[in-house]
Amino acid sequence: MKRLIGIVVLFMVMAQPVCAVRVKDLVEIQGVRQNSLSGYGLVVGLNGTGDKSGAQFTIRSLANMLRNMGITIDPDTLKVKNVAAVMVTASLPPFARSTQKLDCTVSSLGDATSLAGGTLILTPLSGPDGKVYAMAQGPMSVGGFAVGGASGTGVTKNFPTVGMIPGGAVVERSLELEMDRDMTLVMNSPDFTTAHRLVKSINERAGKDIARARDLSTIQVAVPDEYEGRIVDFVAMIESVDVTPDSRAKVIVNERTGTVVMGDNVRISTVAIAHGSLSIKITEEPQVSQPAPFSGGVTTVTPETGVTIEEGGQRLVMLPKGTTIGDLVSALNAIGVAPRDLVVILQCIKRTGALYADLEVI
Repeated sequence: MKRLIGIVVLFMVMAQPVCAVRVKDLVEIQGVRQNSLSGYGLVVGLNGTGDKSGAQFTIRSLANMLRNMGITIDPDTLKVKNVAAVMVTASLPPFARSTQKLDCTVSSLGDATSLAGGTLILTPLSGPDGKVYAMAQGPMSVGGFAVGGASGTGVTKNFPTVGMIPGGAVVERSLELEMDRDMTLVMNSPDFTTAHRLVKSINERAGKDIARARDLSTIQVAVPDEYEGRIVDFVAMIESVDVTPDSRAKVIVNERTGTVVMGDNVRISTVAIAHGSLSIKITEEPQVSQPAPFSGGVTTVTPETGVTIEEGGQRLVMLPKGTTIGDLVSALNAIGVAPRDLVVILQCIKRTGALYADLEVI
């Protein structure tokens, strides 16, 4: 535990001031985004690892597919151990055009044990508006396996009920998007100071006032006349502008793992910290009671329990005003504070009002 805190201190000492970041890594252009597609389909050709006879939706889907092919069969007579019902998902990129290929993910819906070796039958992929934008089909690629014996024991690696089809979906409907003369940049991490710096940097690069901040998360940018018909060149120019982002002082705490991540801007006012530890050790040793010869008694094993309590000495640490988070970790490391104890100490400092940062527990 002490070694882990020492590593945290090392990272704090080695931390450098925030450097310039491209606008491309700070914002997204409103309207230019991925679009989710999904569809219901069947995977065939499985080696007995498909849905069981209890999966009625798989049986009905297989019967309907055969009926559309001109083959009428009673669904009650179908065995679907080589067929699995699946959900197919894909992401349609912005400005997608017809014939463009997409990667798709295939996930089992029923009780199939593996999709390895299967082939997805032609499946339409629809968007939230109900329109079909792509068609998916092809052999499955599953990065795992599942084997089992007659006794019920088995070995499974990764998730064999989920697979990929690289380039398995073909775009059928082009996604038309129009870029207006005014673009809206949406910041990934809204902040007033960063928005101000971003507007200033864009205007300096363009040589004119083309950008203005509407609020802490959106930047309105007007396309200059000289870039009319060359919107791609203008966006490339905007994305390459360097900005030094700012952020609020924040401490992130994960109590489940004892992980604490702190920003460089965290400051602490004058505070005194006392840390003590209580150790309780319980031991059990069996004691054998042997009866006297010819007494007719039986040998008895009696457990003997011992309890030892040790309370560590408490030491008081005084931190002056303006102490950085690196100084805090160094001081707590000196008195032997474990990462999980550090979580509790930070929460107590926050409650006293001495921690000038947002404390977020995840």
